[in-house]
Amino acid sequence: MTKYSKRAQEKIEEVMHEFKHGELKSGKGGKGGFVKSRKQAIAIGISEAQHEKLRVPNEKKRNEK
Repeated sequence: MTKYSKRAQEKIEEVMHEFKHGELKSGKGGKGGFVKSRKQAIAIGISEAQHEKLRVPNEKKRNEK
């Protein structure tokens, strides 16, 4: 199982903290409104960690036959 780097975990934790306090906004520049879904908050945290070039595993790809 691949793991997130320590800094990536901290970044995701920071984003989840914002989500829990109702401060996390979606969209470019936060113009999309507040995030209501836990899954969306996690996705934003992973995306921000990738943007900072932290070690984050790639998405699982399905085998197409």
